[in-house]
Amino acid sequence: MNITMKLILSLLLLWICAPVLAQQFADTLYQPAITNPAYHEGDGPLVCIDEGHQNFHTREGRYRPFAEVVQRDGFRVASYSGEFIMDNLNACDILVIANALSQQNLGKWFRPVYSAFTEEEVETVHDWVQEGGRLFLIADHMPMAGAASELAKAFGYGFNDGFALVPAKNGPDYFTLENGLLVAGDLTRYDAHALDSIMTFTGQAFSIPENATPVLKLGKDWISLQPDTAWQFHPSTPRIAADTLYQGAYQEYGNGKLVVFGEAAMFSAQLSKTANGTFKMGMNRPGAENNYKLLLSILRWLDPGP
Repeated sequence: MNITMKLILSLLLLWICAPVLAQQFADTLYQPAITNPAYHEGDGPLVCIDEGHQNFHTREGRYRPFAEVVQRDGFRVASYSGEFIMDNLNACDILVIANALSQQNLGKWFRPVYSAFTEEEVETVHDWVQEGGRLFLIADHMPMAGAASELAKAFGYGFNDGFALVPAKNGPDYFTLENGLLVAGDLTRYDAHALDSIMTFTGQAFSIPENATPVLKLGKDWISLQPDTAWQFHPSTPRIAADTLYQGAYQEYGNGKLVVFGEAAMFSAQLSKTANGTFKMGMNRPGAENNYKLLLSILRWLDPGP
């Protein structure tokens, strides 16, 4: 089978699976073991999850398992509503932004894709991090990557508003120490144990600044598809090589810290209902047992401390 035919089949499978997205809901039974919490319950830093920018993932929605895992590690969790202003950000120890969208793209997942944040908000968040704030920025495939691209650009990251994948490969993506796509570092250690694998579920590809440290890097077979409309692919859909791009990175920034990931479901625990049954996607998926450990490692690294 030639490369073009493999790509066509891969695109068709992605397109067929796209309607499942509307049937995703949180797996409220997901309870991974946390034997050595970072803090006693309720004693940890305050993690604010953004809900003021049409976010696809929210504290009580698709990121409910995210919030519950973090709380079980002793962190406090609150929703952040409204625009980003300095006084409100200063009440947060860690800010999580997951899959923000512009009001103009609600129900309109096609180009043009507009920024989810005003210029003033981008400047405010940038200055907040530089002055000591801790940001966990998560932006998925198109249109979420495009919606967060201006904010990412303020920190030197180049979000690619497309779909990162390996042609003709179906199912989740594995980043492992063995295949060289998982980079050992501060974020890939949990309770003194090295993480050897992480699973993602079709995100974006982005460039990183020189002083950032990669976590998930893309290999030689990776491409980024650039459709005009999300999940609508055809053989002539533009694509770019993604072998020099990334899906996870982190860095110290001024007096603050920044973690950036290009896939959101990996930190969720969702159930997807289809005509063929109900399937797990996220931290609850078999094979993704290290994902919740990566999540907690990220929050612990971002922790501003006493």
